[in-house]
Amino acid sequence: MPLTSADFAAIWLTLQLASITTALLLLLGTPLAWWLARTRSWLKAPIGALVALPLVLPPTVIGFYLLVAMGPQGPVGALTQSLGLGTLPFTFTGLVIGSLFYSLPFVVQPIQNAFEAIGTRPLEVAATLRAGPLDRFFHVALPLARPGLVTASVLGFAHTIGEFGVVLMIGGNIPDQTRVVSVQIFNHVEAMEYAQAHWLAAGMLVFSFAILLTLQRRGRVGARAIS
Repeated sequence: MPLTSADFAAIWLTLQLASITTALLLLLGTPLAWWLARTRSWLKAPIGALVALPLVLPPTVIGFYLLVAMGPQGPVGALTQSLGLGTLPFTFTGLVIGSLFYSLPFVVQPIQNAFEAIGTRPLEVAATLRAGPLDRFFHVALPLARPGLVTASVLGFAHTIGEFGVVLMIGGNIPDQTRVVSVQIFNHVEAMEYAQAHWLAAGMLVFSFAILLTLQRRGRVGARAIS
């Protein structure tokens, strides 16, 4: 059989990680993107740069500092230990936290761009109809930003599935707990099991191509609709 039970376990764990990470990023990233799109504060530039850091930093750098922060001697690790939660590295929860940081710009930036594209006119019209700030956000801004939300969801999910450096640094290589698909491919290559590595790698290649093709087509449809 091309795929082993360990491969299927890694695939299932990866899908769980990507789903949870994407849901949390949408929940946390949408208000952050709204603030970045609307604010005139001097903090916009430094916070925007922090959000975009994973685009330029090597994943191992992010993983290393998260490992230090969440380790026994780190501030986060000290807090979780004092709460009786133990430490987060080499756990599934640690993987989720690492994925949140690493995939953050892939969710925040498309949503921010969608909010900025709305402009102020629809919100001003809603305000003249006595819609409050929350009403304007939920009933005007979010529906108009739906294409950006869809793009952010797809990119966040796909990017989390493709992680390697961050998850290896924070999660290690524990079967059924932290061993995701990218790490499993690495294991197969190290063991010179190239057939199994080919099956997993080809699956990720096809998945990534399908994601990008879908986004390209959605972009063309959106451009036609606007014109």
